[in-house]
Amino acid sequence: MGDLILVRHGATEWSVSGQHTSWTDLPLTPDGEDQARSLAPLLSGRTFARVLTSPLSRAVRTAELAGLTGARTEPDLREWDYGAYEGITTREIHRTRPDWYLWTDGVPPGPDAHPGESPAEVGARADRVLSLVDAALADDTGDVLLVAHGHFLRVVAARRLGLPPADGRLFRLETGTISRLSTEHGRPVVAEWNTRP
Repeated sequence: MGDLILVRHGATEWSVSGQHTSWTDLPLTPDGEDQARSLAPLLSGRTFARVLTSPLSRAVRTAELAGLTGARTEPDLREWDYGAYEGITTREIHRTRPDWYLWTDGVPPGPDAHPGESPAEVGARADRVLSLVDAALADDTGDVLLVAHGHFLRVVAARRLGLPPADGRLFRLETGTISRLSTEHGRPVVAEWNTRP
């Protein structure tokens, strides 16, 4: 059985500044493009049964620059919907909500199309993605690779390991990195995390 490879997209202006970025479709910075290109040698020797990306351009572009071909966009791979906290840093949120913590408190509703999501709602999306992963891995033709976003991929990791969605808080994930979830004695394990060339 293959591994599940997680790639967080390269840096954007808001990931550098710490602003919450879900639906705002920012491009990669020049450094973010370099990060994406640098992943190609780490991925070049692997065979992929399926490559899925978030539909947002920062993830799609990361996949392209990393040399991944045949990628398919998957709407469930989008980032956590931050609702009213889109574009706002944690430091700014703490000015009015000093004890706020994304992983336990979620976010307040934003514009009509972006009501925000709770950890449980993000976890339900992660579970749907993992169903796709399991179906692709069952063919035993290679690994499955997901190119997506920091908070969402942290929830994917938690759910893959049998943890609640909020335990994604335990897996810090940097931009332009590769992580690998494998198995040991038939059970999921973290084999590699936050790897850069």
